[in-house]
Amino acid sequence: MEEQLAILAAVIGGVWALLLWISIVVWVYRDIRDRSRDSSLQALSVFVVLMFFPSFNIPGLALYLMLRPRDTLEEAYARSLEEEALLRELGDEGACPSCRRLTDKEFHFCPSCQTQLKDQCAKCERLLSFSWVACPYCNTARPSPAPSAKSSGAEETLSSLGEGGQSQTPPAAGEPEAARFQH
Repeated sequence: MEEQLAILAAVIGGVWALLLWISIVVWVYRDIRDRSRDSSLQALSVFVVLMFFPSFNIPGLALYLMLRPRDTLEEAYARSLEEEALLRELGDEGACPSCRRLTDKEFHFCPSCQTQLKDQCAKCERLLSFSWVACPYCNTARPSPAPSAKSSGAEETLSSLGEGGQSQTPPAAGEPEAARFQH
């Protein structure tokens, strides 16, 4: 009778150990599938846990837990969405082009260095970004910036020169046409 109880206890213990081993293998497979899309890494992880059957796969499980990716794919995706939202938030505010300090998107001037950050619409008086061609609120075209004296003088000089830097001015009366190209 005692022998039969011992055999029954050994069978129950063996079945329990086999079920524990199978459940750990299944858990590792599901866990690595949630953490990586790489099928070779998934197969390697399951193999590491499978090969340590005689010792109830404790060494394989410990090795897997040390080497597995820290975050699941879902956690990594959620973190990337959060980072993107934070970057978009910072992009809305922006930085001053002069002093590089963060400014609010509603600021007309930088509070640190007083650099003008936005223009004001002539019609609806809302703030406009310098890169906009027209007001997005009332569709008023922005006036083009007036050319400075230096640039207009340079443009006149360039327009009076032809190809190769030759002058396009007509020859003076009595001057041969070839004489104007000898400068």
